[in-house]
Amino acid sequence: MYLDRLMNGVPLLPDTADNVQEVVGILKSYGIVLDAYSNNLIYIADEQFLVLFPFFKYFNGEITIPKLLKYWWHDRINFEYAEYCMRTMMWHGGGGLDRYLDSPEFLELSRQAINAKTKSNLFVRGLDRISSDFLTEQVRQLAYYSALGQFWRVMSDMFIDLSDRYDDGKIQTIPEVVEFIQSALVAAASLPITYGVKIKGQHYDIIPTEANLTFLMDTAVPYVEAVFFRGTPFPGTVSYNAQAHQIPYDLSEFAYGALYADPVPIGGAGIPPTQLMQDMRHFLPDYLRERYLNTIRGEMDLRVKICQSFQKSMFCVTSAAIFGLAPHPVGTQIVAEQQANRVYFAGWLDRLATSRLEQVNL
Repeated sequence: MYLDRLMNGVPLLPDTADNVQEVVGILKSYGIVLDAYSNNLIYIADEQFLVLFPFFKYFNGEITIPKLLKYWWHDRINFEYAEYCMRTMMWHGGGGLDRYLDSPEFLELSRQAINAKTKSNLFVRGLDRISSDFLTEQVRQLAYYSALGQFWRVMSDMFIDLSDRYDDGKIQTIPEVVEFIQSALVAAASLPITYGVKIKGQHYDIIPTEANLTFLMDTAVPYVEAVFFRGTPFPGTVSYNAQAHQIPYDLSEFAYGALYADPVPIGGAGIPPTQLMQDMRHFLPDYLRERYLNTIRGEMDLRVKICQSFQKSMFCVTSAAIFGLAPHPVGTQIVAEQQANRVYFAGWLDRLATSRLEQVNL
């Protein structure tokens, strides 16, 4: 059934008015949160470069008593979740960014920036001599901060634009949602991903334009792979016995990302997506909040309901990515191209066999 749907250009999520409202509403909230995440990740990459104890990295350079009190009261955006996604993406790797960060070119450029930053810091220079890879690995991580921040900048604008079009009545179906996302991804595909820092008035490239890293293949695809598909198990809720081979030797076969995770534990301690759902609950559009409050449990399981809607929206984004990366146009009448597309779509569905696909289609 799902293979036929993909072959005919039909998204993985059923087209109903309720699904459209949930998906667009949650993506609007997500877009607002991604705006904050993106700004903070880029701030850390640019302004907290090799600061070993960045106590105020979540303040974006604005350190005031009222903001500090709000932070202690936890009345703030949970930027920790952005870092969780960044580290997940870095750990799983993949794409041109991962390859570049292991290249001699990166090592040379990062060394220049490290030497400039630590020139007058004898303690850090000594640390660098003891472990020459330590600071290099910190620069690699900062490169992921910047790359993910740039990726989320595009996605934030895309989701908010999608919501505006829905409010104007220009988008009314799930296929239209997926088509909009696919078109936006294609339009941004070749945007360059670069990164550099300014140290004592001089600019140092870390990811230069010559690295030829782009939005789609070097950030979007690795992000979908790492966060949507592979992910990391939630501490305290899922245990794996590596000796019993419950952790695949090939990490590409590991599946506990956003498309697979059970929404029910959301709200509990040690569940990273709880932070994202908590952030999104502050920016829900009125029509979506009212929809949630009119359910049996009302606001008691609000974070779980937000997560369920979020999973639906991620299947829409995944559908757009699958269609956009297809080897041939969807709906082609050429038999050889149809066969190639069928093999391609079947491969994706094999990976989604243990996902929440059945649940979102109920």
